[in-house]
Amino acid sequence: MAGYHGRFIWYELITTDMAAARAFYTRVVGWSAQDQSRPDLAYTVFCSGTTPVSGLMDLPQEARRMGATARWMGYISVDDVDAAADRLRHLGGRVYVPPTSSNIGRISVVADPQNATLALVDGLITGQQRLPEPNKPGRVGWHELLAADHPKAFAFYRELFDWRKAGAESRSTEAYQVVLAGEATIGGMLNKDQTDPVPFWLFYFNVGDIDAAIARVEVAGGLVSDGPLELPGGDLIARCIDPQGAAFALQGKRSQDGIGRVPASDVGWSTEWGRISSRGRLVVNKMRKDPTSDSGG
Repeated sequence: MAGYHGRFIWYELITTDMAAARAFYTRVVGWSAQDQSRPDLAYTVFCSGTTPVSGLMDLPQEARRMGATARWMGYISVDDVDAAADRLRHLGGRVYVPPTSSNIGRISVVADPQNATLALVDGLITGQQRLPEPNKPGRVGWHELLAADHPKAFAFYRELFDWRKAGAESRSTEAYQVVLAGEATIGGMLNKDQTDPVPFWLFYFNVGDIDAAIARVEVAGGLVSDGPLELPGGDLIARCIDPQGAAFALQGKRSQDGIGRVPASDVGWSTEWGRISSRGRLVVNKMRKDPTSDSGG
């Protein structure tokens, strides 16, 4: 999309069971699903209300044989896919799918130098006339890179997309870097936990009631791997895995206070924190019971 260079503009779930994934996310996030398949490609578009927000497609057999697993992938808008892919390669990234025309526009599937997968797109043709609205229910409200070395990762993305660091007023820290694309705060970067096998982009879906959404994840066969974790300001986040193994996250309010809460501070808990972003995001890498601790944090 013209004028939106460097902004996340589309999201795609590449999975091993399209029917099961469609049922899972329509139930958990509240999306509707529209079949937009063509003879050579099975494709579903998830919508929030009438607005297309993401796509769903099958993980190719060749990719499965090479060890690829189900995952969410974000598309970043660029003014020229061919030039951006060349630039990415020059900066040490990898091009998995060279620039090509597709059902959603001209795209290229790539990876950063630390092997986190993403995609480039120009001429998006999914029906969106403007950028996604990150504060609305059913939309992607935050983007987070769990990197092997987040300062090096930021240097790469700065050169590729002209991203900038949010300053001290954003409460960025050495451990967590908040990122700007133009004047918009789009997400953050931190080093991944040792339990995460590879660097990856994690996408946070907005929900109206975090406890109800978590219950839907579990009933529908998914896993809540972290959370709900409380942020300053009252929002909560939860990191999840869908039944096919794709990681995603939820963020939202709590309709009934005090149920299942993991507070920002709790006596008897030793907490290994990530850091807090300009939007009050609290990223917790690990929480464990420590009987020798007098206070949390």
